[in-house]
Amino acid sequence: MDTLCCTIQPCSAFGTPLVGDTLFGQLCWALRHRFGKGWLVERLQGYTEGRPFVVISDAFPQGFFPLPAVPSRFFHESSEDRKTLKKKRWLAVAEMDTDFREWQRRAKSDHEAADIILGDSGFSSDNAALQKITAQPHNSINRATGTTGEGMFAPYSMSQIWFHPAMRFDLHMLFDTERISKEELTAALTDIGQSGYGRDASIGLGKFNLVGEVKRVSLANINKANAWLTLAPCAPQGLGFDGGKSYYRPFTRFGRHGSTLALAGSPFKRPVLLAATGGVFTPAGETSQVRRLFIGQGLGGVSPSQPETVSQGYAPVQGIFLEDSQ
Repeated sequence: MDTLCCTIQPCSAFGTPLVGDTLFGQLCWALRHRFGKGWLVERLQGYTEGRPFVVISDAFPQGFFPLPAVPSRFFHESSEDRKTLKKKRWLAVAEMDTDFREWQRRAKSDHEAADIILGDSGFSSDNAALQKITAQPHNSINRATGTTGEGMFAPYSMSQIWFHPAMRFDLHMLFDTERISKEELTAALTDIGQSGYGRDASIGLGKFNLVGEVKRVSLANINKANAWLTLAPCAPQGLGFDGGKSYYRPFTRFGRHGSTLALAGSPFKRPVLLAATGGVFTPAGETSQVRRLFIGQGLGGVSPSQPETVSQGYAPVQGIFLEDSQ
């Protein structure tokens, strides 16, 4: 599989965070609309047997990866207080080959990462934020009374994610060149950016542009890599990882269909238990020279209304050297 990196620039507020498994689902819809159902079904063959045609990462601040979700004992002690250290979530990709124990000291907070990205773009980065979450009021009008009211007509609010106009995010994608091309992937992502991604795309949310060149890149080659850092949510269950040397935050994905199925009688998918982005997984047994591009599994049986639906339980990975902290 080849690895692509593309940079996106948000053009509106977002209703849904840019995460790998959700991006994969919307990519499948974009490919179906562009090339047809039969074309997509052919590419999805073998998806639940460890043969994905594409695996997508979360969108990360340009030039950064998430700091691994490992206990603090893996890092050198720091003079900064714990509250400050917890805000340091991003490590520059260029520093991936440095001593793992120094990563927390080198990591950046949301504001620090935003300062670097906006400063490189030539914009003032004073008081910049990587993103801001605001509440957007909504209401439904009772046509009988001409006003809002109680129950289904009660005013409510929903969150929206806002970005600085110059903010940039990187997407890393693995793709099987025998089943899909760089040009086909780029066209589908462009379609998503124009039509909108995630919740409330129909009312203008989730717009973005691809900026710069979509490049074939390789993830950093870490000497003596013995574990993987995940770049998207994944399903690691039953894959033979060393439980004593693997660290992650579990969460439950309550997914729903997109496109035309979002308006169907049963748009909701079955809940799926995943490991959040930034998890660290160590293979059981021999761990020298970890050379995999992705881990996880393709998930089937997630939809009562469309049995052929699959969910991305795969994640692109970066090999890392996890030194024994004991």
